[in-house]
Amino acid sequence: MTAIQFGLSISTSAASDADPVGLARRAEQLGFDFISAADHPGGSQPSYETWTLLAWIAAATSRIGIATKVLCGPLRLPALTAKMAETLHRLSNGRLVLGLGAGFSDDEMRSFGVTWRSPGDKVDGLEESIRIIRGLWAQPAVTFDGRIYRTDQARIEPKPDRPIPIWLGTFGDRALDLTGRLADGWIPSYGFAPPNVVKPMRDKVLEAAHRAGRDPGEITCAYNVEVRVGTDVRNPQIVSGTPEQLAGQLLAIAELGFTAMNLALVGPGEQDQLELLGRDVIPTVQSAS
Repeated sequence: MTAIQFGLSISTSAASDADPVGLARRAEQLGFDFISAADHPGGSQPSYETWTLLAWIAAATSRIGIATKVLCGPLRLPALTAKMAETLHRLSNGRLVLGLGAGFSDDEMRSFGVTWRSPGDKVDGLEESIRIIRGLWAQPAVTFDGRIYRTDQARIEPKPDRPIPIWLGTFGDRALDLTGRLADGWIPSYGFAPPNVVKPMRDKVLEAAHRAGRDPGEITCAYNVEVRVGTDVRNPQIVSGTPEQLAGQLLAIAELGFTAMNLALVGPGEQDQLELLGRDVIPTVQSAS
């Protein structure tokens, strides 16, 4: 079995007791492979903007990867996203994974001024975004005339000095096909795609890659999983239990074909849970995989 990467999903909460940078630093010390944060800038609860938070975390760490889980594509023009990604990738010494999504919360996007998009438009927009972003990373100038996005001799410098992986958080058939054709990774969420349905979805991604003439083995399959360490919360959307029980459940997930797991801590005692993950759960999974 391929060595499993472990990520820690950091909350974007800006509450007075939140310490996202401290958690990220400790995760780096414990050997986690990457840090991620979701992209939901709206709402009435205090929160940090995802890209700014991840840039701050990147500056406060030295080794750990930095990933968007996933960036809401419609909130930012793809050409700007290309520039943002190149900058953070360069300043972090190549640690960025650009996670992209088509836009989950219609209400949130509408509140920020994004015109409503049908599911088909969202997938088309995601594909156009990838083509524009990759074009700007590689070509001197990009003119693109799509249904959703357009650029006119857009230029960015410098270009990335090493590849920036693009992972997609996708679920529907057309979006899974897009992932297999164009993406470097697939990162669904346990709550939306539990184990009993996620393997057939993964198969669709890999089949699309094969049809496109790609090596399916080059696509990273990651899984967003909410966990509660030390307590069985009896919630079907949360993987929970003792460290030993949790390790067994994560190994079962790995057997579905996932080589990366992005873990979000649920409930009180984040620091204590993180210590248990780093000391007891992850080493057990890695030694058995």
